[in-house]
Amino acid sequence: MDFTRRVLLKTALAGLVLPGRPAGAGVDPPPLLFGTTPVILDEQAEFLTRWRIYLETLLRRPVRFVQRGSYRDILVMLTGGKLDCAWLCGYPYVRMRDRLTLMAVPLYRGRPFYRAYLIVPAEDRATRSILDLKGRVFAFSDPDSNSGWLVPQGELKRAGEDTSRFFKKSFYTWGHRKVIEAVAAGLAQGGAVDGYIWDSLARLHPELTGATRVAWRSPEYGFPPIVARRGAAGVEDLGRALLGMTGTPPGRALLARLNLDGFVPGEDGLFAGIEANWRYLGT
Repeated sequence: MDFTRRVLLKTALAGLVLPGRPAGAGVDPPPLLFGTTPVILDEQAEFLTRWRIYLETLLRRPVRFVQRGSYRDILVMLTGGKLDCAWLCGYPYVRMRDRLTLMAVPLYRGRPFYRAYLIVPAEDRATRSILDLKGRVFAFSDPDSNSGWLVPQGELKRAGEDTSRFFKKSFYTWGHRKVIEAVAAGLAQGGAVDGYIWDSLARLHPELTGATRVAWRSPEYGFPPIVARRGAAGVEDLGRALLGMTGTPPGRALLARLNLDGFVPGEDGLFAGIEANWRYLGT
């Protein structure tokens, strides 16, 4: 059975109707604590409010989004029991898989995959790979990001380069959008970003991405998943709610704001490429 058929079967079995709260239940359920890193939306507070109300209506329990500036902060809170679930990158997921449960994987352009992009200033027409940026200034997004750190590190090591000495200078921006801004402003001559975010910003803010050029696209990797801490209560209902978003007009409107087509259950095989890079680099 191919991947697409397995996903369709799992989605059908998951169901779209969530169980209601038992009649006469006297104690309000605790809030579901949902961790996120900064998203690409301009009005993220307004969007998260709409998504929270949507999920609370289905889950019949309070939902709180907890935002932090790095994957590391979210991962520490998640594994430390201070969050129930989180939208995480595939790189920290494969490293901490024994303590996490895969809940849902977004569909982007109909598939649960994305690519890392190497971006350069728009006027740079010569760069074709990261190797062309030796001795330049480079922007990474986050040391726990697959597209924003692991992929470029793997490309350099495969070429036999000393990753600690290759660039004149490198720095973390702590956000994919901030990498794009740094390259657009000339603060870096290259950067590594999540291709989904660059593509989405190209729709929302073409004046920003238009100041950059995609010089190279990586192979496909499993899209950053939504995961839960093992043992967290009620997260199965969250998984069903996410899988069912395409079945309601409000859910489809929220997905459109995220530039996504829906969520599927996913499987660990989606992240095999990320795990292979991690093992190769020995990080």
